[in-house]
Amino acid sequence: MTTGTGNGSGRKQRSPTAWSSGIVLATVAAICTVLVTITHRLSAPRIAENEKAYLEQSLRPALANVFYDNDLSESTLVLPPPHGLPGNETATVYRLYAEERPAAAVLVVTARDGYAGPIRLLVAVEYSGKLTGVQILEHNETPGLGDLIEASRSDWLKQLEDVSLEDPPRDRWAIRRDGGAFDQLTGASITPRAVVRAVKETLLYFEANRDEIFAAREQPVTGQNQESEQ
Repeated sequence: MTTGTGNGSGRKQRSPTAWSSGIVLATVAAICTVLVTITHRLSAPRIAENEKAYLEQSLRPALANVFYDNDLSESTLVLPPPHGLPGNETATVYRLYAEERPAAAVLVVTARDGYAGPIRLLVAVEYSGKLTGVQILEHNETPGLGDLIEASRSDWLKQLEDVSLEDPPRDRWAIRRDGGAFDQLTGASITPRAVVRAVKETLLYFEANRDEIFAAREQPVTGQNQESEQ
């Protein structure tokens, strides 16, 4: 009677232990971490350059007539709430200098009371307090009505260029339906009302905190508007 075991099939096969499996997983995780770190370090400069280019492209329309010679990304204030600007979110201020003297500021703020939610906008104002332009960054307003605040869909934002709290007078910083100086949109008043109010609040904040904004280096400016909403 043959009792041979042939190719050793009679031996009991051992399954991988939890310890060896753990070593394999740890090794794979370490390799992945190293690869991700290397990839990030290699791509970080390109990502930073792309972000800088996008920032400058976004700001360019509102700063067409403003001369400045500093790097925007190196002169930024990040203001955590409460900060006195429109909205409860973190606000960002890009400061512009010409020959090391304050030239203008671009404030990224949030209009709280849009028709379909908050409206994120960019407000560019010269050191003198004159508004040079407004750009809509993000919103959820009604297509064909509220979304006409976008520069690509109408010229409504043009009326917010080259104006200040003195021209028109600050008590007329409202849409015409509310007795103000600014046009509303056909079929929509809530959206433009929210934008005009947010821009006015931003100008009031800038007026009250202008010197602190340009003097600040590391610490955020936390001053409040000196005038309540009309």
